[in-house]
Amino acid sequence: MQTRQVPIDSGFDARTTAREVLKGIDLSGKTAIVTGGYSGIGLETVQALAEAGATVVVPARSMDKAGAALGGVAKVELDELDLLDPESIDRFASRFLANNRPLHILINNAGISGNPLTRDSRGYESQFSANHLGHFQLTIRLWPALMKAKGARVVTLSSRAHEDAEVDFADPNYLHRPYNKTLAYGQSKTATALFAVALDRRGRELGIRAFAVHPGAVLTDLIRFMSDDELQAWGLTRDLKHGSAPAGLSVDEGGIFKTLRQGAATSVWCATSTQLDGMGGLYCQDVDVAKILGPEATSGTGVKPYAIDPVRAEQLWNLSEQLTGLELSIAKTA
Repeated sequence: MQTRQVPIDSGFDARTTAREVLKGIDLSGKTAIVTGGYSGIGLETVQALAEAGATVVVPARSMDKAGAALGGVAKVELDELDLLDPESIDRFASRFLANNRPLHILINNAGISGNPLTRDSRGYESQFSANHLGHFQLTIRLWPALMKAKGARVVTLSSRAHEDAEVDFADPNYLHRPYNKTLAYGQSKTATALFAVALDRRGRELGIRAFAVHPGAVLTDLIRFMSDDELQAWGLTRDLKHGSAPAGLSVDEGGIFKTLRQGAATSVWCATSTQLDGMGGLYCQDVDVAKILGPEATSGTGVKPYAIDPVRAEQLWNLSEQLTGLELSIAKTA
């Protein structure tokens, strides 16, 4: 088990915002890619990085929606990408690599949650496909640009939902078991945490470090598939503004819900902070390295051991290579 998966007392907390994390940091000359960077937490992440001087490329399935959200933000570039379409991922990566520029920061932020059973063109369950396999393929395809940075970070969003399910390596795509949208989402977020462990092992000698992030409870478009009963269980109604919680439910008032700016903070910290130099393969939340939860704990303020287990991480990597048909050859790319 990873001995460095312990809080480092960063000086930040759940109320910290992305801009507070970046105070005094100059990202001029750095290039970042943020998937899902035109709504919710991703939009706040892009704005904060761009304000700090980075050039931020935002892949978008809807170019019109992305343009409307980011039209006034300087140092932002838009390009087409659909994480459920392997050919779209390859085309995006090829266009980026053709510019021959380094990639200093890759934030795998996009995701879907709790949707009815749908599948990509290969027959893979959509939450596992978009949240994990799409980002796996994107990261592998962008590997040459990450190496060119000579010091890059890959940040992939996980979730407290990883506590709901381990990865079912025998049937990750719900071909032989009843579909459960909650467990499918949990499985995908356990996968993103394990991905960071396996990726960091492959990249650390090349200066590429990887982190998984739980952004906290944030009201975004991801709640659109929740039923009224599910919303009521959280003290919410259908009529709410994404990114802000009703009075008494916000983290600033002792509740659990963060603002979008607070939700983006841990991603930005993992992508830029010198506090994490020499570290990687870690699960982070509330702008710090998370603690390891005991087997029976369900506090939501840490990570389950199975989500950072190096043996499971390698098992997931091998499965991901099989499902995508991709292989990362360190010897050829080093």
